Amino acid sequence: MHIQSFFTSIVLWLQSSSFRLSSAVIFKSCTLWVYRSLLVVHFWAPWAPQCAQMNDVMAELAKEHPQVSFVKLEAEAVPEVSEKYGISSVPTFLFFKNSQSIDRLDGAHAPELTKKVQRHASSSSFPSGGSEHLKEDLSLRLKKLTHAAPCMLFMKGTPQEPRCGFSKQMVEILNKHNIQFSSFDIFSDEEVRQGLKTYSNWPTYPQLYVSGELIGGLDIIKELEASKELDTICPKAPKLEERLKVLTNKASVMLFMKGNKQEAKCGFSRQILEILNSTGQVSGFLLFPQVRQGLKTYSNWPTYPQLYVKGELVGGLDIVKQLCAPVLSG
Repeated sequence: MHIQSFFTSIVLWLQSSSFRLSSAVIFKSCTLWVYRSLLVVHFWAPWAPQCAQMNDVMAELAKEHPQVSFVKLEAEAVPEVSEKYGISSVPTFLFFKNSQSIDRLDGAHAPELTKKVQRHASSSSFPSGGSEHLKEDLSLRLKKLTHAAPCMLFMKGTPQEPRCGFSKQMVEILNKHNIQFSSFDIFSDEEVRQGLKTYSNWPTYPQLYVSGELIGGLDIIKELEASKELDTICPKAPKLEERLKVLTNKASVMLFMKGNKQEAKCGFSRQILEILNSTGQVSGFLLFPQVRQGLKTYSNWPTYPQLYVKGELVGGLDIVKQLCAPVLSG
């Protein structure tokens, strides 16, 4: 009872205002504490003015929806979390329910954020009543979970930390084939764990769903892999090259650097920032490990910082010093 009261106090504290998270551990704990209600996480950066604007929007939404928890997470402070959820720019909003990511919004779009909060908040309530209501509620919930992503894996543990050999093998197969999937840890919810067995008439885990339809367990997936059908059934994750193309075109002027606008982590990045800040036209990017290595090959440029204009590489600090304002203003 003491622990439960503590968790309840934490949730109420989160719901009282837009709370700022400071570590990956606290972030994971919040997704577990805020159980059946909606949790909205704002991945932000202190150097981005649009994030400050969206914080104001979140504060107003928190007043309108006291049953929803709103928190802020500085993206660059927790790169492992940002990388896991594909946070490539700020602001980005993730929506969680039952410890699972159910939706996202990229960019500073206040009307769209408001719509998403209203929609998901309205579906957060759970009817009280007899067993028939509970059965209907569970069935609807399972339907939403199996449709939460184009490819959904219900497993024991997480892709990063599988808690049984079958789940581990399933994740390895999906990753080997570059299949884009979301997952649900059945140990996090006993109701889902037992209910899904009846819902899909499949008694064991892991279970893989595509477009809400059960494909099967590990043995079925192995058969599909052997027959080369797996690649035609499951959606593929975007290749790194495609992702990099999108990232370099996110703004007309994009800077990939070490550190951020407030704190450059090398002298070259600091110098190029001083040049670019005078133009007021640069957008920054969070430089994660996979992107950092991939971009070197993508543009055949081995060092950082790297400046792009309309998706085309301009060069590093020396090139920018030579070209300076004419290129940026053009």
